[in-house]
Amino acid sequence: MRRISPRTLSVLTNLFLFAVVVCLGAVCFLPAAAEASKLSDRVYYAGSSEQGVSLMFNVYWGEEELTGILGVLDEYGVKATFFLGGSWADDHVSLVREIAARGHELGTHGYFHRDHDKLSYAQNLEEIRTSAELIARISGASVSLFAPPSGAYGEATVDAADALGLKTVLWSKDTIDWRDKDASLCFRRATEGAEGGDLILMHPMAHTLEALPDILSYYQAHGLHVIPAGENIAAEATHRSST
Repeated sequence: MRRISPRTLSVLTNLFLFAVVVCLGAVCFLPAAAEASKLSDRVYYAGSSEQGVSLMFNVYWGEEELTGILGVLDEYGVKATFFLGGSWADDHVSLVREIAARGHELGTHGYFHRDHDKLSYAQNLEEIRTSAELIARISGASVSLFAPPSGAYGEATVDAADALGLKTVLWSKDTIDWRDKDASLCFRRATEGAEGGDLILMHPMAHTLEALPDILSYYQAHGLHVIPAGENIAAEATHRSST
């Protein structure tokens, strides 16, 4: 029998150990990957409307700009979605009612702008339920959408929203207007590559208000219609439930 040299034996041993590590890694990470995939099936990043885009305003501040934003939306005859923080809504009842009275969609953005991925199921349930019930009571409008603050969510978050009959919504385009206070950047991020189904994240900021007429004019010129996020994702929800 031919003897295997020590060097060859070492190489073969290392290859064997590498294969074992790879196999163990696959066994360890596949369940987590499958769970992440399963969770993402219950979070909406975009809709299915062929020509509909949705402007989503997360509101914990900016009451000074909200009236102007509502005026521009009225001028262009479009409806947006406003995800309201519960603590903000509690302090600005008249504005909540004004948004609803103008026919815009209301969703909840949690109550205290907490990191929902760090909350237990019970804590998520309390944060989301308290804010959704408050917004519905103030406005008289139903609330069916939840946008987690900072886009932070976990399985407990989505489970809690599901239990309350709310869809968890993120975005396909982010203007990052809270950080980059520049109207031209806001316009570019809201329009570049825009297509039907896009959910576009904004905040009530002065430069966002400045950019809004140009954004809406761009959509009109390119055959895109601004519709509420709930309407945009309705077809996607139907599609998911049938697959």
